[in-house]
Amino acid sequence: MKNAFLTAVLLLLFSTAAAMADETVTVGGSRAALIRPAAVRASVILLPGGDGAINVGDHGDIHGLLGNQLVRTRNAYAAHGLAVLVADYGTDLKAAVDYMAAIKRPVTVIATSRGTLRAAQGIAGGARPDALVLTSGFLSQESGSSSNVMSILGSPSALPRTLIIHHTNDACKFTLPAGVDPFIKWSGGRARVRWLSGGAEQGDPCEARGHHGFNGLDGQVVGLAAGFR
Repeated sequence: MKNAFLTAVLLLLFSTAAAMADETVTVGGSRAALIRPAAVRASVILLPGGDGAINVGDHGDIHGLLGNQLVRTRNAYAAHGLAVLVADYGTDLKAAVDYMAAIKRPVTVIATSRGTLRAAQGIAGGARPDALVLTSGFLSQESGSSSNVMSILGSPSALPRTLIIHHTNDACKFTLPAGVDPFIKWSGGRARVRWLSGGAEQGDPCEARGHHGFNGLDGQVVGLAAGFR
């Protein structure tokens, strides 16, 4: 009985791995990593934080920002049946949305930390995703930075349906929890927030191993973001 159970588990793991295909694609003149499950239900574009340089190899392999919350959980999104594009810092977001729409709509842009600025810049430049998820975002002046999603967009008119995921104890000086409520009010009903708590705080409060990077809470973040369409 134990052997049969073990065999079933191994077959499930093997079939899941085989159903995922990592590849390097060129989108809007930039290389990006694409993960395409066998059965695609929707698509997501992941915009990591920091400098955004993921350093994609030739076979969908990523060599930069490996600890970033979105980079380290990219396969978890694919396990939800989502086609996943991990974008490099230079990827044109409008081209990326069009590319993923050709695979499967709806297309959700998921951005974290400084990636939320790149998401806003892309939307200001004409990108029209079906939904937007901003985690640990540079949202408003009260977040701690004069450069933020509100200042880049100017008006919420281009903002798609938006989910904010924020840690109650995010201590990064650019993404303070105080910045969330002004953004929600500014959005005019287009955005809502899900607060998370717990996990671990280690090292720099603006890096991936702190509450800012949802250390210890990856499953919760992925579950919320993957289900928002």
